[in-house]
Amino acid sequence: MPKTYNLIESESLSERLNEPNLLIVDLCNDALYSRKHIPGAVHVSPKTLMAGSFPTPNMLPSIEQISAIINSIGLTEEKHVIAYDDEGGGWAGRFLWTLDVIGHKNWSYLNGGLIAWHNEGHPTTADVPVIKTTHRDLVIDRSPIVDAEEIMRSLEGAQLQIWDARSEGEYTGITLYAEKGGHIPGAIHCEWTNMMDFQRNQRIRNDALTRLEDLGISQKKPTITHCQSHHRSGFTYMLGRILGFESIRAYDGSWAEWGNHPHTPVEI
Repeated sequence: MPKTYNLIESESLSERLNEPNLLIVDLCNDALYSRKHIPGAVHVSPKTLMAGSFPTPNMLPSIEQISAIINSIGLTEEKHVIAYDDEGGGWAGRFLWTLDVIGHKNWSYLNGGLIAWHNEGHPTTADVPVIKTTHRDLVIDRSPIVDAEEIMRSLEGAQLQIWDARSEGEYTGITLYAEKGGHIPGAIHCEWTNMMDFQRNQRIRNDALTRLEDLGISQKKPTITHCQSHHRSGFTYMLGRILGFESIRAYDGSWAEWGNHPHTPVEI
């Protein structure tokens, strides 16, 4: 299976809408999809990308839940997936991470998503395409995933860099969404939206890699990224792939797990 992690621009996609090997996947909210989406795009409801079970509902779903999503949109091994959302890439990134987890490495992100597509005058529709569903047996590849136990084991050796994609208030512990505030010891803060260019319809910044390097986030060092629920870090995981990070994984438990775990260390 081919491996591609890249960006596609609105103008390029508009010229390729009828290519049979493309599968355009909409990760906008359900109501917006019903009113307006890219012609031919199939919809995945963002909430289905999380397990939804207590005590950490943001974890990776079961393989049965993932299989239901993948088969319902007709994803075959040959398809080149192009994903987008309407918020700069969080849900699109979470979906593309899910594709990596099942071994589908042939994907692109529509730079700027529906915001760029719509603002630059490309067509939208309310018509829902006819989908030829599939019946594939899928397995989970855990290589794009990291858990709390591995992170705790790795902290003393400083072999991993941790990219915290939350807000500054969450990182410093001022804003609390868990029992404990603060950040994983040694984590480097770069809020996900800092990598977006709001003057260019929320496209990825052209200088994203330079900015990350200036913060101490190296393209060449094994990287873990997280947020509160692995939604915002869906974007940062995807960005790492696009920027050519040699190794990047996502902590799907994120702060919802770490900040409520009785034995996890934190820094303020």
